[in-house]
Amino acid sequence: MDGIMNKLIGIIEQFKNKKILVLGDVMLDKYIWGDVSRISPEAPVQVVNVVKESYSPGGAANVANNIAALNAKSLMVGVVGKDLTKNQLVEELEKRNIDVSGLIDDENKRTIRKVRVFGRNQQLLRFDYEKKGYVDNKIESNIFDFILKKIDEIDAIIVSDYAKGTITKNLMEKLIALCKEKNKIIVVDPKPKHKEYYKNATLIAPNHTEAHQMTSLLEEEPSGVEIEKIGKQLLKEMNSTVLITKGKKGMSLFEKDGRITNIPTFAKEVYDIIGAGDTSVATLTLALASGASFEEAAIIANHAAGMTVGKIGTSTVGIEELKESIENE
Repeated sequence: MDGIMNKLIGIIEQFKNKKILVLGDVMLDKYIWGDVSRISPEAPVQVVNVVKESYSPGGAANVANNIAALNAKSLMVGVVGKDLTKNQLVEELEKRNIDVSGLIDDENKRTIRKVRVFGRNQQLLRFDYEKKGYVDNKIESNIFDFILKKIDEIDAIIVSDYAKGTITKNLMEKLIALCKEKNKIIVVDPKPKHKEYYKNATLIAPNHTEAHQMTSLLEEEPSGVEIEKIGKQLLKEMNSTVLITKGKKGMSLFEKDGRITNIPTFAKEVYDIIGAGDTSVATLTLALASGASFEEAAIIANHAAGMTVGKIGTSTVGIEELKESIENE
């Protein structure tokens, strides 16, 4: 057991030498924190006495944030509007040492912002500011041209698809072909509606609901036996290794050689699932880029995700606490 632990720790210690490009739908998360002690006399709603406000990178930007928090180099590629929210997002990314040179202005878009209201550490409400629609051909070309210039500098690519319009079929086909040509790892955090975009990626990492929707095998939420059927079908259809995250039930890994590995969760308590998938895919990709097998990478990612759900709001995991979690298991 000590040998396995030392192997995993050694992989984590290689994170600092890696550079990961994150492509996807970037957002700015705003949090309004307050106390709730009464109901409004104007309507049957809670009154939040605001104590503080805070900002953090959201969506694909939170994946980049997780990469940086794990001592690796993080390069963010995405689309923003020419607005105040963009300036706030860039500020939050730069203070976390994330390279923002891949953020592309689109005058037809607004920078996505999500505002969450918390009362006594419970989320009460969320406001979304966004303008949906796929990027046009010019922006798509700008994105790919930027990645083409950077491909030899990076160790892996993460595609963080929130189905807001940054990820297109043509872009993904060209990107996966480029990664194959350059022998680069490409990991996808998918959206079911874009299933056909991701064929031949190194690995796709849907949660159990997304995996269910991507196969349409069942009318109800999948059980353990059904998860195995879903994973096998996705593996065959996508020609990619598949990692299905199952919340408090852990993860199931489906590899091309037929191996299926079920990994129990390492979460001690679950307070908030916001950003857990971002932490998982960031850690998984860093581990693969650092020489881990798919199973070793999944185990490390599972530890990271287990710590994230024990925190409130969009959060990250530090390199030392990740190592400590593995050492204590």
